[in-house]
Amino acid sequence: MKRTLVIVGLGLIGGSLALALKGFEDFEIVGVDVSQPTLRYAAEHGVGDRVTEKAADVVPKADVVALALHPQGIVDFLAQYREQFKPGALVWDVCGIKTAILEAAEVLPDTVDFIGCHPMAGTEFSGVEHAFAEMFRGSHFLLVPRERSKPEHIALLERLAEYIGCKDVCRTTAEAHDALIAYTSQVMHIIAVAVCDDPELFDCRGFEGSSFRGCTRVAALDVGLWTQLFSLNRPALLSVLDRLLGNLQAYRDTLASGDRDALADKLAHSAARKRQMDLPGPDLLE
Repeated sequence: MKRTLVIVGLGLIGGSLALALKGFEDFEIVGVDVSQPTLRYAAEHGVGDRVTEKAADVVPKADVVALALHPQGIVDFLAQYREQFKPGALVWDVCGIKTAILEAAEVLPDTVDFIGCHPMAGTEFSGVEHAFAEMFRGSHFLLVPRERSKPEHIALLERLAEYIGCKDVCRTTAEAHDALIAYTSQVMHIIAVAVCDDPELFDCRGFEGSSFRGCTRVAALDVGLWTQLFSLNRPALLSVLDRLLGNLQAYRDTLASGDRDALADKLAHSAARKRQMDLPGPDLLE
């Protein structure tokens, strides 16, 4: 008898999950979304085995529920459906923040196992029409179990991560995850949008170098999503921004001093750190 794996939210990540998980073990993949155009596209393009707009019809029967909504959507969904999850079910998320989500999961009864997850993949696009099954190939799958998480559910997620093409599963804590993401992802998006706030932006149209295009690639972001990600990870992101502002000020001060030797020393120091970062080495998440 088939088990049921429900994916709530068929955007870029949820849609890609639904495509990548086709044929996974004995699961029927059921996609849930409230958008009729999204559901039509998903049904026409085989995003999941079947789709529905009625979460209340499928959540109580689901053995596994993956939440691929915006952060606040996940928080709200957990609160709304906390008594409707099947006893013994595994609920997990794909959100780019973990502390706020794990705190929200405390509303669930003890009969429901929640594990925080983050497959580190994505593009600058959004929507199910940009979903593709190969999205997660070669990516890290970050796993944040709770103390009471069941070993069999952790093992299931490890198999799932391998099935969709992730290169490894890295266990970490919510706090370590959020600090990492604030530095490696969120502050990079802030740099990109801040660069685009410069009044001379449109004067350089057609003359942008590859470094400019690379820096600003993610600036055309999903405003609703990133407003929530930044806001819900505010303490970690503010800490990273404070360090960045200090580093920028140090470069400005050195440049303003006119001391070329000091500037060369700073550049050499930074360049050496980047080269060291690019060398093969162990992952340090655990």
